Amino acid sequence: MIRATVIVTLLASAAACKPPPTDAGLVAGDVAASQGPSDPIDSPDTEGAVWSDSPITKGRIIYGIPGEPPLLALGCGDMGDHPSILITRYATADKDAEGVAAFIGNGHVARIPVAATEIDGGSYWRAEISAFSEELEVLTGTREFAVTIPGGGRLVLNPSHRPSEFIEDCRASPSV
Repeated sequence: MIRATVIVTLLASAAACKPPPTDAGLVAGDVAASQGPSDPIDSPDTEGAVWSDSPITKGRIIYGIPGEPPLLALGCGDMGDHPSILITRYATADKDAEGVAAFIGNGHVARIPVAATEIDGGSYWRAEISAFSEELEVLTGTREFAVTIPGGGRLVLNPSHRPSEFIEDCRASPSV
Protein backbone atom coordinates (compact mmCIF):
# COMPACT_ATOMS: atom_id res chain seq x y z
CA MET A 1 0.00 0.00 0.00
CA ILE A 2 2.86 2.35 0.87
CA ARG A 3 4.55 1.46 -2.40
CA ALA A 4 1.40 2.46 -4.40
CA THR A 5 1.22 5.78 -2.54
CA VAL A 6 4.88 6.52 -3.31
CA ILE A 7 4.37 5.73 -7.03
CA VAL A 8 1.27 7.97 -7.24
CA THR A 9 3.13 10.79 -5.48
CA LEU A 10 6.08 10.51 -7.88
CA LEU A 11 3.79 10.52 -10.95
CA ALA A 12 1.87 13.54 -9.65
CA SER A 13 5.13 15.40 -9.00
CA ALA A 14 6.39 14.66 -12.52
CA ALA A 15 3.15 15.92 -14.06
CA ALA A 16 3.38 19.14 -12.05
CA CYS A 17 6.75 19.93 -13.69
CA LYS A 18 5.16 20.62 -17.09
CA PRO A 19 4.63 24.33 -17.76
CA PRO A 20 1.10 25.58 -18.50
CA PRO A 21 0.09 26.45 -22.06
CA THR A 22 1.11 29.94 -23.17
CA ASP A 23 0.56 32.32 -26.03
CA ALA A 24 3.80 34.22 -25.37
CA GLY A 25 5.36 32.84 -28.55
CA LEU A 26 2.60 34.13 -30.82
CA VAL A 27 3.30 37.14 -32.96
CA ALA A 28 0.48 39.41 -34.11
CA GLY A 29 1.30 38.65 -37.75
CA ASP A 30 1.04 34.87 -37.32
CA VAL A 31 -2.56 34.90 -38.55
CA ALA A 32 -2.89 36.82 -41.79
CA ALA A 33 -5.80 39.23 -41.96
CA SER A 34 -6.85 37.67 -45.27
CA GLN A 35 -7.54 34.39 -43.46
CA GLY A 36 -10.20 35.94 -41.24
CA PRO A 37 -13.71 37.04 -42.16
CA SER A 38 -14.42 40.42 -43.73
CA ASP A 39 -15.39 43.32 -41.53
CA PRO A 40 -19.12 43.41 -40.75
CA ILE A 41 -21.25 45.92 -42.59
CA ASP A 42 -23.64 48.44 -41.08
CA SER A 43 -27.35 47.79 -41.22
CA PRO A 44 -28.77 49.52 -44.30
CA ASP A 45 -31.28 52.35 -44.08
CA THR A 46 -34.55 51.06 -45.55
CA GLU A 47 -36.63 54.22 -45.37
CA GLY A 48 -38.49 54.37 -48.67
CA ALA A 49 -37.60 50.80 -49.66
CA VAL A 50 -40.28 48.85 -51.54
CA TRP A 51 -40.85 45.49 -53.21
CA SER A 52 -41.02 45.40 -57.00
CA ASP A 53 -40.90 42.86 -59.80
CA SER A 54 -37.42 42.31 -61.16
CA PRO A 55 -37.05 44.15 -64.47
CA ILE A 56 -34.51 41.51 -65.55
CA THR A 57 -35.67 38.13 -64.21
CA LYS A 58 -39.22 36.78 -64.44
CA GLY A 59 -40.39 34.99 -61.28
CA ARG A 60 -38.37 37.22 -58.97
CA ILE A 61 -39.13 40.21 -56.76
CA ILE A 62 -36.58 42.59 -55.31
CA TYR A 63 -36.59 44.79 -52.23
CA GLY A 64 -34.75 48.06 -52.07
CA ILE A 65 -34.81 51.81 -52.42
CA PRO A 66 -35.89 52.82 -55.96
CA GLY A 67 -32.88 53.65 -58.13
CA GLU A 68 -30.40 51.85 -55.85
CA PRO A 69 -29.08 48.25 -55.89
CA PRO A 70 -31.41 45.68 -54.31
CA LEU A 71 -31.05 44.67 -50.66
CA LEU A 72 -32.98 41.38 -50.85
CA ALA A 73 -34.59 39.27 -53.56
CA LEU A 74 -37.06 36.41 -53.58
CA GLY A 75 -37.09 34.06 -56.55
CA CYS A 76 -39.24 31.10 -57.49
CA GLY A 77 -37.08 28.05 -58.17
CA ASP A 78 -37.50 24.34 -58.71
CA MET A 79 -36.35 21.60 -56.32
CA GLY A 80 -37.22 18.85 -58.79
CA ASP A 81 -40.58 17.68 -57.51
CA HIS A 82 -41.85 20.98 -56.09
CA PRO A 83 -41.22 24.72 -56.27
CA SER A 84 -38.72 26.47 -54.04
CA ILE A 85 -38.06 29.99 -52.84
CA LEU A 86 -34.61 31.43 -53.44
CA ILE A 87 -33.74 34.12 -50.91
CA THR A 88 -30.80 36.35 -51.81
CA ARG A 89 -29.43 38.91 -49.35
CA TYR A 90 -27.32 41.39 -51.26
CA ALA A 91 -24.65 41.79 -48.59
CA THR A 92 -21.13 40.80 -49.56
CA ALA A 93 -20.22 37.31 -48.37
CA ASP A 94 -16.75 35.82 -48.10
CA LYS A 95 -16.03 33.10 -50.66
CA ASP A 96 -17.29 29.68 -49.50
CA ALA A 97 -18.82 31.19 -46.34
CA GLU A 98 -21.85 29.60 -44.72
CA GLY A 99 -24.12 30.86 -41.99
CA VAL A 100 -27.65 31.13 -40.70
CA ALA A 101 -30.03 33.94 -41.55
CA ALA A 102 -32.37 34.86 -38.69
CA PHE A 103 -35.77 36.09 -39.84
CA ILE A 104 -38.00 37.69 -37.22
CA GLY A 105 -41.45 39.19 -37.73
CA ASN A 106 -45.13 38.62 -38.33
CA GLY A 107 -45.30 36.55 -35.14
CA HIS A 108 -42.70 34.05 -36.42
CA VAL A 109 -39.00 33.32 -36.13
CA ALA A 110 -37.07 31.34 -38.74
CA ARG A 111 -33.44 30.33 -38.96
CA ILE A 112 -32.51 29.48 -42.51
CA PRO A 113 -29.08 28.20 -43.61
CA VAL A 114 -27.39 30.47 -46.17
CA ALA A 115 -24.23 30.14 -48.24
CA ALA A 116 -22.04 32.49 -50.22
CA THR A 117 -23.06 32.30 -53.87
CA GLU A 118 -21.39 33.91 -56.88
CA ILE A 119 -23.90 36.21 -58.58
CA ASP A 120 -22.99 38.68 -61.34
CA GLY A 121 -19.35 38.82 -60.31
CA GLY A 122 -20.01 39.23 -56.59
CA SER A 123 -20.43 36.86 -53.66
CA TYR A 124 -23.75 37.22 -51.83
CA TRP A 125 -25.78 35.24 -49.28
CA ARG A 126 -28.35 32.83 -50.72
CA ALA A 127 -30.73 30.17 -49.45
CA GLU A 128 -33.10 27.84 -51.25
CA ILE A 129 -35.96 26.27 -49.35
CA SER A 130 -39.16 24.49 -50.26
CA ALA A 131 -41.94 26.91 -51.18
CA PHE A 132 -44.09 24.94 -48.73
CA SER A 133 -41.75 25.33 -45.76
CA GLU A 134 -43.35 26.71 -42.61
CA GLU A 135 -40.24 28.87 -42.16
CA LEU A 136 -41.59 31.14 -44.91
CA GLU A 137 -44.48 32.20 -42.67
CA VAL A 138 -42.19 34.91 -41.29
CA LEU A 139 -42.42 36.56 -44.75
CA THR A 140 -46.14 36.15 -45.33
CA GLY A 141 -47.68 38.55 -42.83
CA THR A 142 -48.53 42.20 -43.25
CA ARG A 143 -46.13 43.54 -40.63
CA GLU A 144 -42.50 44.57 -40.69
CA PHE A 145 -39.91 41.80 -40.52
CA ALA A 146 -36.14 41.71 -40.29
CA VAL A 147 -33.36 39.44 -41.49
CA THR A 148 -29.94 39.28 -39.86
CA ILE A 149 -26.90 37.47 -41.21
CA PRO A 150 -23.69 37.53 -39.17
CA GLY A 151 -21.49 40.23 -40.69
CA GLY A 152 -24.29 41.26 -43.06
CA GLY A 153 -26.11 43.67 -40.79
CA ARG A 154 -29.78 43.70 -39.88
CA LEU A 155 -32.12 44.40 -42.78
CA VAL A 156 -35.56 45.68 -41.75
CA LEU A 157 -38.24 45.18 -44.39
CA ASN A 158 -41.24 47.49 -44.43
CA PRO A 159 -44.75 45.99 -44.23
CA SER A 160 -46.07 44.68 -47.55
CA HIS A 161 -48.42 42.06 -48.98
CA ARG A 162 -46.03 41.46 -51.90
CA PRO A 163 -43.82 38.71 -50.36
CA SER A 164 -46.91 36.75 -49.32
CA GLU A 165 -48.49 37.06 -52.78
CA PHE A 166 -45.22 36.05 -54.43
CA ILE A 167 -44.81 32.95 -52.25
CA GLU A 168 -48.42 31.89 -52.90
CA ASP A 169 -47.94 32.33 -56.66
CA CYS A 170 -44.76 30.26 -56.53
CA ARG A 171 -46.48 27.51 -54.54
CA ALA A 172 -49.23 27.37 -57.18
CA SER A 173 -46.82 27.16 -60.12
CA PRO A 174 -46.82 23.70 -61.71
CA SER A 175 -43.28 24.01 -63.01
CA VAL A 176 -40.72 26.76 -62.84
